[in-house]
Amino acid sequence: MMSVKAAEAGSNAHTHTHTAGYAVHTLRTTHCRVRTQRDGERGTMSGGWWSSAAVTHGLVALFAMGSWISVNSLWVEIPVIVRVLPEKWTLPAYLSVLIALGNVGPVAVTVTHHCAPGRLDERLVIHCIQALAAAVSAFLAVFWSHTVTVAGAERSLPFLLFTFLLSVVCCTSTVTFLPFMFRHPPQYIRTFFIGQGLSALFPCVVALGQGVSKLRCEAVNGTVHPEYLRENFPAQNFFWFLCVMLSVSALSFVALTRRQESQRDAAPAAKSGDETHPLRNGAAAVAEEAAPVAAEAAPVPVEAAPVPVPVPADAAPVPVEADARPFWTAHNAYLLALLAASNALTNGVLPSVQSFSCLPYGSMTFHLSVVFGNLANPAACFLAMFFVLRSSAGLGVLSVGGAVFAAYLLALAALSPCPPLLGTHAGVALVVASWIAFTGVFSYVKVVIGTLLHEAGHGALLWCGVSIQAGSLVGAVTMFPLVNVYHVFASAQECVDNCKRG
Repeated sequence: MMSVKAAEAGSNAHTHTHTAGYAVHTLRTTHCRVRTQRDGERGTMSGGWWSSAAVTHGLVALFAMGSWISVNSLWVEIPVIVRVLPEKWTLPAYLSVLIALGNVGPVAVTVTHHCAPGRLDERLVIHCIQALAAAVSAFLAVFWSHTVTVAGAERSLPFLLFTFLLSVVCCTSTVTFLPFMFRHPPQYIRTFFIGQGLSALFPCVVALGQGVSKLRCEAVNGTVHPEYLRENFPAQNFFWFLCVMLSVSALSFVALTRRQESQRDAAPAAKSGDETHPLRNGAAAVAEEAAPVAAEAAPVPVEAAPVPVPVPADAAPVPVEADARPFWTAHNAYLLALLAASNALTNGVLPSVQSFSCLPYGSMTFHLSVVFGNLANPAACFLAMFFVLRSSAGLGVLSVGGAVFAAYLLALAALSPCPPLLGTHAGVALVVASWIAFTGVFSYVKVVIGTLLHEAGHGALLWCGVSIQAGSLVGAVTMFPLVNVYHVFASAQECVDNCKRG
């Protein structure tokens, strides 16, 4: 009897000891879980702004800004550099051809993708071309005005060489930056095109502060000739600004890649801890507050709830190529053809004759057309953030409307130096408004097509870049002989009545 009671007492003592030990284990587990969760919340509060979608949008825009800011800066600075370089106002045609020749970069990238699929590291290529652009822009700031005698004539060979290298960088960025954006959700492709619009906006703002294209007509010995007023700062400073902007773009890309790597490492880190499963009562999960009660009611092993790891709102899943349907459909071919035609006009045909269409109305008209036309670019891309025209017929109608403005500007260039409404405010307003409408319409068309092709996969964005560069090449090659060989377009002279009046 005594032995039975002793055994019962020992059993009860053992049970109470086991229950007390289990309760201590439960409390320790809960305490560790709460402490870890609090630490995670502190990390979220301290690094939340850096992981926010707004920061990603800003970095994408600054990254995209570096794609074409070099070429856009050269176009904006033309009124300043043509007064120094021997090519004078034929320089825009040279610029168009050099930009077209820069397509050797996209060709090399496309051939590499075809011959060695998956072997090309896009991030490494982007790092290399960004470093090259920053270095070349620094050399451009120092040596842009130097000339070399070629075949008995002075030529601005250093400037043309640096322009070619920057063109290679800009053209190559089209087939590397766009495919890289497939790593991000679709909404960032529109931010990317806004950034490309900033590549035109920022140089224009700086050029306005520089005060280019200001002149007055001076009479000397009965002859009137233009006297250009001195800019607020020289072209050398402008090119140093370009170098800084390219460096900012490169640093933004570094930040983007670092953020992607940290987001990738965050998920595995969460799974490697000791407490990675929810609190469970049998098959059902229970609330954190109910854990001690559940432990007392049913002393079974309890696992701690997972510590919630903050995932940025802009984090995208690992992209999977959409191979379920073929890319080369009639719809996608139509989009690529429309994209190529748009870029043939915006990057090749119209830039070659912009000086001829605007200079008869004055150098300030030329400058305003460049500045406000480039302002229309990011404005149109910003519109695409809220409204995307997905109708193929609608994009076609919009492109026809843009082509009408393009035809009017080509007609003005062909009629130079005596276009209609010369010497009137209406003529100036009409030519500037036409450049704004032309640039805005086709900028919107391009960003919408880029958005639609983003949905078709990584390869679609590569072909998107190829179409952009192919169209630009065709447009530039077509216009060069017309401007520089056959002299179809005639330049207007400042302070002179270029039209014969009967």
